[in-house]
Amino acid sequence: MIGRLNHVAIAVSDMEAATAIYRETLGAEISDKVAQPDHGVSTVFINLPNTKIELLEPLSDASPIAKFLEKNPSGGIHHICYEVDDILAARDKLVAQGARVLGDGNPKIGAHGKPVLFLHPKDFLGTLTELEQA
Repeated sequence: MIGRLNHVAIAVSDMEAATAIYRETLGAEISDKVAQPDHGVSTVFINLPNTKIELLEPLSDASPIAKFLEKNPSGGIHHICYEVDDILAARDKLVAQGARVLGDGNPKIGAHGKPVLFLHPKDFLGTLTELEQA
């Protein structure tokens, strides 16, 4: 059902310092910072030959990323994202198998302008998992 790894997301408290590490230390290609108000974050993507790293910074104290950073002040891996050919079919199959979809269960538009869903980490080895329509 799952396709390629789309990205690994890392929560950061200081986007400028985080992007400097990737740009200056590692020589990576960095996207512009984009606010994602529907998700409560700003994002930057680090483009790699085979996938992306997504840096997430909270837009406010109410952001889920702000809550993650309270528990993990240094930041860290927040979620992984896999592509699926049909997000609704994937959701329905996973729910039928007992997986929990976060939120209201309906896809939202993600940072790439495509439908996304998040799956409960307790159902996926302690890892918050995002599915994105390919």
